[in-house]
Amino acid sequence: MKVILYTDGAARGNPEGPGGYGAILEYIDTKGQLHTKEMSQGYVKTTNNRMELMAVITGLEALNRPCEVDVYSDSQYVINAFNQHWIDSWIRKNWKRGKNEPVKNVDLWKRLLKAAAPHKITWIWVKGHNGHPQNERCDLLATTAADGNDLIEDTILE
Repeated sequence: MKVILYTDGAARGNPEGPGGYGAILEYIDTKGQLHTKEMSQGYVKTTNNRMELMAVITGLEALNRPCEVDVYSDSQYVINAFNQHWIDSWIRKNWKRGKNEPVKNVDLWKRLLKAAAPHKITWIWVKGHNGHPQNERCDLLATTAADGNDLIEDTILE
């Protein structure tokens, strides 16, 4: 099954924290019908990079079988980790970037690797704030996430 995953972390100011994160899965079933599954979480007291990682993790963990997935994100940090093989280097160096500089967010990177393992993933960077339609989808998610305070889910992928 082919799935498109739009993700974003939202660094929006609010009294409870920096923002939230969101993910939308889109897929077409065997009858040709388009389905979506939206997940968002607002008011997350964490860094923007952790929100970007959580958005991707949330989307991938929602898939209940191996899929071909296109992940759209405006986070170069997330996309380059895979497309430029940073993550392979970090693993080889025992989660170090330089001589003694540890990789941040190792807990989430390991969780993301586990969530990604069963899937064939294409990582697509969507440059932010340039009017690109895929980035508009990502930004819409982030706004929904940042403005909400509840985890929102509709039907589980079947």
